[in-house]
Amino acid sequence: MTPRPSSSGPDPEKTAAKKAAAKETTGKKATAKKSAAKTMPKKATAKKSAAKTMPKKAAAKKAAAKTSAKKAAVKTAAKKTAAKKASGTGAPGEKASGKRAEPPASVSPALDAADRERLLAGTHHDPHSVLGAHPVPGGIAVRAFRPYALAVSVLSGELRAELHDDGDGFFSGLLPPGDVPAYRLLVTYEGTASEAEDPYRFLPTLGDLDLHLIGEGRHEQLWQALGAHPAVHEGVAGTRFTVWAPNARGVRVAGGFNFWDGTGHPMRSLGGTGVWELFLPGIGAGELYKFEITRPDGSRTFRADPLARRTEVPPATSSVVHASDYTWGDEEWLARRADAPAHEAPMSVYEVHLPSWRPGLTYRELAEQLPEYVGDLGFTHVELMPVAEHPFGGSWGYQVTGFYAPTARLGDPDDFRYLVDRLHQAGIGVLMDWVPAHFPRDDWALAEFDGRPLYEHADPLRAAHPDWGTLEFDFGRREVRNFLVANAVYWCEEFHIDGLRVDAVASMLYLDYSREPGQWTPNEHGGRENLDAVAFLQEMNATVYRRVPGVVTVAEESTAWDGVTRATHHKGPSGFGGLGFGLKWNMGWMHDSLQYMSHEPVHRKYHHGEMTFSMVYAYSENYVLPISHDEVVHGKRSLVSKMPGDWWQQRASVRAYLGFMWAHPGKQLLFMGQEFAQGAEWSEAHGPDWWLLDPEYGAAADHRGVRDLVRDLNAAYRATPVLWRLDTHPDGFAWVVGDAAEDNVLAFLRLDADGTPLLAVSNFAPVVRHDYRLGVPDDVPAWHEVLNTDAVRYGGGGVGSPDPVKPEARGWHGRAASVRLTLPPLATVWLRPA
Repeated sequence: MTPRPSSSGPDPEKTAAKKAAAKETTGKKATAKKSAAKTMPKKATAKKSAAKTMPKKAAAKKAAAKTSAKKAAVKTAAKKTAAKKASGTGAPGEKASGKRAEPPASVSPALDAADRERLLAGTHHDPHSVLGAHPVPGGIAVRAFRPYALAVSVLSGELRAELHDDGDGFFSGLLPPGDVPAYRLLVTYEGTASEAEDPYRFLPTLGDLDLHLIGEGRHEQLWQALGAHPAVHEGVAGTRFTVWAPNARGVRVAGGFNFWDGTGHPMRSLGGTGVWELFLPGIGAGELYKFEITRPDGSRTFRADPLARRTEVPPATSSVVHASDYTWGDEEWLARRADAPAHEAPMSVYEVHLPSWRPGLTYRELAEQLPEYVGDLGFTHVELMPVAEHPFGGSWGYQVTGFYAPTARLGDPDDFRYLVDRLHQAGIGVLMDWVPAHFPRDDWALAEFDGRPLYEHADPLRAAHPDWGTLEFDFGRREVRNFLVANAVYWCEEFHIDGLRVDAVASMLYLDYSREPGQWTPNEHGGRENLDAVAFLQEMNATVYRRVPGVVTVAEESTAWDGVTRATHHKGPSGFGGLGFGLKWNMGWMHDSLQYMSHEPVHRKYHHGEMTFSMVYAYSENYVLPISHDEVVHGKRSLVSKMPGDWWQQRASVRAYLGFMWAHPGKQLLFMGQEFAQGAEWSEAHGPDWWLLDPEYGAAADHRGVRDLVRDLNAAYRATPVLWRLDTHPDGFAWVVGDAAEDNVLAFLRLDADGTPLLAVSNFAPVVRHDYRLGVPDDVPAWHEVLNTDAVRYGGGGVGSPDPVKPEARGWHGRAASVRLTLPPLATVWLRPA
């Protein structure tokens, strides 16, 4: 591996110093070069048409590997050429009396002025056509561009020929005629000389199929074509660099291996796809790099690789060459995760911000603690707040610059794989927040990547996100859609992610999102829907579900858009096909229910509908009930602090609310720290207040009680199919009483496909209700409590019905039978047939 400096980018002072040093040695080299040049075949006057007659490089390289017999033939040809020149033959094409015409005279191998200028300016679109080895009249021209080198020689078998120093880092020479030989370069710098492969002797590393798919915007494994990939190409180990920059006048690779001066490493443009490519021999995993792009106006910019699979630790911004050697151990998990669709299986999710869950832990250290903790509490899944690389930690990962790289703050990509693997081996699924809506404006990342709007929309009004100061993706451009669709597939295939929670879907769907009149333009039908974003989301969902069985996509969509979780080929009343998501966050339920719980109990009767309205639309989509990080930060207060009353009432209300939530149709999601009733708002700077659980803390039992309840809720939920098998079907729910506003009581049945019931009753008043009569099915002989949030071990008062309760043949609430229960204050109880 080439030593590399600690710098994240080019150092102008260091580059200038090296250029000055190179100029000082020019005079010293002249004498040595004159004697060396005598060993090369003599050069005739350069002809302007010589470059036009050169055959294509691809044809010249078919005989790269030489046998000993071919080497001898080359030597013989060289001797014959020398003999002909010594005989004083006339100009090319001239015939002597009775003699055959002589072959054309050799030409100067030096680059013409135009190619030199374009290479120096970083605007050459095809450096391989002029650098490297090419047959020309009179021999094989070899040209090298090695800024700061004192001398360059060609080594091929027994042949060693020093190239002429043409100035400005250009070297050239003429080898004897014949096939282009296999060769290496001996490059001498001040104080050192080393052999190296010539990057400009290699054929392109991308095939026609890759380029066709990229051009069509349908390369579903784009990360395998673009980016930096260690590989063996034509028998030589190195790294293939490829980048999409269609507006660039030229692109060069800069990194630690060339001291952040990309002058000598220009890339070639591959046709009309906008892809630039260069194979650099000898470069391996761990090297830092960026792309030096010459913009349409001639200025230059250094950019991180949009498809970099590893990055430096922020605030450093370089990309890192990466090759994974991870061996997975989650085959059993992957084999069974597609057994049932997510909406028909149990799902309770623990949301985690990895950098602050236990600050200071790496991915591998988290892998030793997080699976054990989550497994003990019985959650089926974790949801990781965005782990893709982001420059500002305060964004929590929602302003992404490295869409294909797990954040380097916690380790390298294989370390992240290890964390996912350990969670799977513990029986825990992994969801990941994914942010395809927008990206930050950092001038080393995606914004105006090649000098013009590329990933963002060309219309400034469409590009600028009004809320976050970021840029929105241009979902109408096929290459941009490809970048994002392939990214969704990438996380699922490369990191075995089980699902993607897609952030800010509403901001993508509406052209007028957070915009005033005059700040947006209607679509082609005169509407406010972003048709490009709709098509993108449909394509993303269809592709992910087709390629990766068992995954689930989840939309954070806060409006009443029709068909978020409907199949893409099924049109709804609006005329649109479904978006194709598996699940949708129920933001309405979250806002309404938290609003209800924040009222004093005496006032709750006036807001009773806030707890019942969710059932009006509960089966319009497949829902997740989210109590996420957004609800416990920035002045919104933690879950327990939202509750009115004293400390006992606050905790009791949280327990009652969680019991209601786990029984309500939909999947559950709870943000870290809320499982033990943390009183403070979450902050990414310090994470959850784990000290609240320390036995030495006087109120630790209060917090442990809430956590014990969460553990029991998860255990009962997973063991009770009635709570999830018909989660998205109206046959799985029936109100017992939904209008007892004066009592602050809610009661409903959850039903399995065979009619097996579970009775959930919530009393959101701070008083005990004795002999509270509820109508129940008449075919159940007795009911018994399976969960009571007022249990003493949770920190409650222990009020309830410990013995089985037998129904009475007295009709109530429209049912033939009824039971009389003792309802604890601020509590939820679950009862099952005895």
